[in-house]
Amino acid sequence: MTEASLAAQTSPVRGEGHFPLAGMSAPAAPKAARPRSWQHAGKRGLDIVLASGLLLALLPVMLVITLLVLRDGKGAFFSHRRVGRDGRSFGCLKFRSMVPDAEAALAKLLAEDPEAAALWRTSRKLKRDPRITRVGRVLRATSLDELPQLFNVLRGEMSLVGPRPVVQAELTEHYGPHASHYLAVRPGITGLWQISGRSDTSYAERIALDVRYVERFSLWFDLVILAKTVPAVLVRRGAC
Repeated sequence: MTEASLAAQTSPVRGEGHFPLAGMSAPAAPKAARPRSWQHAGKRGLDIVLASGLLLALLPVMLVITLLVLRDGKGAFFSHRRVGRDGRSFGCLKFRSMVPDAEAALAKLLAEDPEAAALWRTSRKLKRDPRITRVGRVLRATSLDELPQLFNVLRGEMSLVGPRPVVQAELTEHYGPHASHYLAVRPGITGLWQISGRSDTSYAERIALDVRYVERFSLWFDLVILAKTVPAVLVRRGAC
């Protein structure tokens, strides 16, 4: 079962910590300088250790979420194709947060509500999305719907920290010359976008954050972002 993907593009946001965003846009840049092999190896080791520990610690929570999601319909998980490092496609896992007939519900709303249709065309967002289940709203607000991506990390398709995973159409349409930055690393469960506003961050700002992350690539930077992720989620800085 699949769900429709949302390409967030909203208003400018406040800065978070050392990452101010006001008026940010991605600078015109040549092809991204790729992190060195030893940096990738160190990052991969950190991912395996931390993701394994998190899965063991969070397994009871994931079992409870699975049962709650199943009460709202068939299938606890869904997989959506995203672009990974070096352009490799992979199935990005999440807990299901939408109704089974999500596309039909969206089509009906857009046909009946011109205001919602205009908002969807410009931002790919809805004020009241009829596709989201009751449990799904809570999962998205707390980012718990993304816990299955720990399996993506263990499989080497994602990292704990990196650019937000996007579909091919988003990469082609929005990233332009900065696509090389996105493709230089594995997409992450969290990242600069997570601690700097998330869905409140405009698309241009999000790309700028991806560029900044790759240019400052280091294990220490990953640890700083991980440390800032928990409080960012707790204050619920907008769901993805």
